[in-house]
Amino acid sequence: QVQLVESGGGLVQAGDSLRLSCTASGRTFSNYNMGWFRQAPGKEREFVAVIHWSGGRTYYADSVKGRFTISRDNAKSTVYLQMNSLTPGDTAVYYCAADHRSTSYRNLDYDYWGPGTQVTVSS
Repeated sequence: QVQLVESGGGLVQAGDSLRLSCTASGRTFSNYNMGWFRQAPGKEREFVAVIHWSGGRTYYADSVKGRFTISRDNAKSTVYLQMNSLTPGDTAVYYCAADHRSTSYRNLDYDYWGPGTQVTVSS
């Protein structure tokens, strides 16, 4: 089992930045590829970014490319999502997830999920 807990969400204005953190406990964090997903009210959960267990590969959704950066610190069992130039369209609950098989963009491929953290961007 891997337990994941997100933090860092909040209410910000358009153009602001936020950094989300997701800390893992349980099994060896460095064995897992880590993803960030988000879900806005009335919408399906969507892929945001993923990072390989080594930190050497990252992939992003087109909607956040150039604005968001995913990173990880295996020594701290933590993955981060730096979000810049936020817009109201980024308003959602943000979830981190762990996948030991691949750097997938599909939420069904992920084994473990955190409870989520709310990000609200006002215009």
